[in-house]
Amino acid sequence: MRIAWVRSLFLIAVSAFCLSAADDSNWWKHAVIYEIYPRSFGDSNGDGIGDLNGITQHLDYLKELGVDAIWLTPFYPSPQVDFGYDISNYEGIDPQYGTMADFDRLMAEATKRGIRVINDMVLNHTSDQHPWFKESESSRTNPKADWYVWRDGKANGQPPNNWISIFGHSAWQYEASRKQFYYHEFYKQQPDLNWRNQEVRKAMYDTLRFWMKKGVSGFRLDAITMLFEDADLRDEPYAQGTNAYGDRNVNTEFTDNLPEVHGVLKQLHEVTDEFPGRVLIGETYLHTAEDLLKMYGTKNDELQLPMDTQLGFLNKLSAPAFRSMLTDAETKLHGNTPLFVFENHDNKRLIDRYGDGAHNDAIARLLAVLLMTPRDAALIYEGQELGVVDVDPKRVEDVKDPIGRLGWPKEKGRDGERLPMPWNSDTDAGFSTAKTTWLPVSPDYKTVNVAAEDRNPHSLLAFYKTLIRLRKEDEQLRDGEFIGVDVDNPNVISFLRKTSDGKAVLVSLNFSAATQEVKLDLKSAGVSGTHLKKLLASSDDLNPSEVSHMSLPPYGSYVGHVQ
Repeated sequence: MRIAWVRSLFLIAVSAFCLSAADDSNWWKHAVIYEIYPRSFGDSNGDGIGDLNGITQHLDYLKELGVDAIWLTPFYPSPQVDFGYDISNYEGIDPQYGTMADFDRLMAEATKRGIRVINDMVLNHTSDQHPWFKESESSRTNPKADWYVWRDGKANGQPPNNWISIFGHSAWQYEASRKQFYYHEFYKQQPDLNWRNQEVRKAMYDTLRFWMKKGVSGFRLDAITMLFEDADLRDEPYAQGTNAYGDRNVNTEFTDNLPEVHGVLKQLHEVTDEFPGRVLIGETYLHTAEDLLKMYGTKNDELQLPMDTQLGFLNKLSAPAFRSMLTDAETKLHGNTPLFVFENHDNKRLIDRYGDGAHNDAIARLLAVLLMTPRDAALIYEGQELGVVDVDPKRVEDVKDPIGRLGWPKEKGRDGERLPMPWNSDTDAGFSTAKTTWLPVSPDYKTVNVAAEDRNPHSLLAFYKTLIRLRKEDEQLRDGEFIGVDVDNPNVISFLRKTSDGKAVLVSLNFSAATQEVKLDLKSAGVSGTHLKKLLASSDDLNPSEVSHMSLPPYGSYVGHVQ
C-alpha cells in the first residue's frame, strides 16, 4: 500500500511539472478537445465496462490523432442512476472505473504525450446518496438543511408549483422526514443544490481546487445554466403540446439561465485563475449569439469556452443557415473564441442527423471541415472521427438509459450514441474481452473501426488527422482572420483564413446534393492571388487550379492556399 501511495505522489508531481513547463494560458483558443465517455472507451479488466486504465491504454491513439485535451465524463463514485451524473463523492473514483492511483497514472501518461485532461464537473445537483443530501433530508434544523432546494407543498399536498423535470414529470419530490418537497431538474435521485447558500459554493470550489492540484487543466461544467431557480417559485407559462413522458409542456424562463448564474461563473473563474492555464467549458444550449456572449462575461471573466451548440445541432444541411451562424460567431462574440460541437454523449450522431444515406461519407467530411477550419476551438466526441452512427435499442427491455425506459417508444434514450468505441474487428470490437459488454457494439464494427481506418489513407479517420494537423501547422488556419466570401450563394459556403501578410487559405463547402460551379473574386477581401494549391479535399479528384473556376461535387469540401 505504501509503495502505491508513493508512486501516486510521484506521478502527480510529474504531471504538475510537465504541465507548468509547457504552460500556455491561452492553449484552449486553438484546441481540439476530445470527449471520452469512460464506460464506452476501453475496458482494461474484462468486466464489460470501460475504465480509466482503458483510456490510458489508448492515449497513443489520441496523440496520433492530434488532440490537445480530453474531456472525461464523470468517473466519480455514483449509484449510476444517470451513469455518473449523479455524484455521491466529488473527490473519489468509482470502483468500476478504477482507483485514484489509476487516475494519477492517466494524468501522468497524458501529460507525457502533451494531452491535457479536463474533468466533467456537475455543479447543479448531487446524487441523493451523497452525504450532504443524507444530512440535509434528515431534518429542517441540521447544518446542511439549506444545502438543497426545499419547499413546502401546497395545502392539498401537491408540489409547490408546475415545474417539470427534464427527464419527465414533476420536478418536485416529497420527503417524509422533512415533510417538504425537494427540487430536481433531472431525476428524483439528483436533487438540486442550493447555490444561494455560500457554504455550498465554498464546498464546490474546494472540489475544483482538489482536482486542479492533481493537474487537471479545467472543467466542463454540466447543466451550468440551471444553477438557479426563481426564488418566488412562480409557475412556468405553459407551452404547446406534451413531452415524451406525457407531461404538458412548460417554458423554462424561471428555471434556466437566470441572471444569478453569472455571479457564480465569475467566482469559478477566480478559483481556476489560482492555477494558470485552466479552462472552463460550459454546457450551454443557448438560442442566440447574444445569450452566448453573456457567458464569456462582460470583462471576459466567466467561461472561456461556452459551447456554441447552435451550429452543430442545426440538424439541416443549409448553407445560408450555417453561414449565418458562422457570421454570428465572428461578429457577435466580441472576438471571443467559439467552441463548436457537432456530437456529444447526449445527442444522436451527426450522420444520423445530417446524412442522406447516399452521401454520408461526403457529408461527414463536409461537417469535419466546417468544424475544423473556422476560427474556433473544436470538440470531437469519441468515434466521430470514424463515422460511427447511432444504433438505438430495438426493445424497451434492452434500454439502459432511464429516460429511454420512461419515455419509450417516443423517447428511446441515449444508448445509441454511447455504444462501445470500435477499436478493431475482433470480438466486441476490441473494446473488451467480456462475454457481455454494458452496451452492445455497433453492428458495423467489422468495417468501421480504428484499425481498419488506420490502414486506409482515404478513410474518414485519415481525413480528420490531416485536418487536425493542418490546424496546428498552417499559419493561416491557426491564426488567420475569418472572412466570408461569395456570401449570397444559396448552396456553397466559402471563406478565407487570412493572416496580416496577405496570405490566405480558401475553404469552400457544397451543402447541396448537386454539383456546384463556384467562381470567386477575392480582391475585395484583400487577396490578390488567383491560383490554388490544395491542402485537403473530400475527394482526390477535387483539385481546382484557379479561384475563378471551381467545380464542387455533391457535398464536396475543399481547403487550399491562394497563390
